[in-house]
Amino acid sequence: QAQLVESGGGLVQSGGSLRLSCAASGLSFRSYDMGWYRQAPGKQRELVARIFMSGNLDYSESVKGRFTISGDNAKNTVYLQMDSLKPEDTAVYYCNAVRSIGMRTTNYWGQGTQVTVSS
Repeated sequence: QAQLVESGGGLVQSGGSLRLSCAASGLSFRSYDMGWYRQAPGKQRELVARIFMSGNLDYSESVKGRFTISGDNAKNTVYLQMDSLKPEDTAVYYCNAVRSIGMRTTNYWGQGTQVTVSS
């Protein structure tokens, strides 16, 4: 059974940095489009960043230039480097793996890691 485990969340002051990790087991992240999403209290889950199987990257406008998504093949882990953090970045951050083969879509989510940015 595939599993995604996030880590690296915590409390940080505005302007600080955190690096989130998403360790994949039971799947190779290079065979999936991997993404980081976040959900703040009372809000819908939103895309933060994605790294596609092609290697292309995608960022939401709100984090572009501050966050960087990357992957480590040897560790089968995807990272989200978050710099210049703002209080509005406070949310639970989730890792996602998705791929579609024909009509079948396979989708996995991690359990989430809390990021809190104080002003």
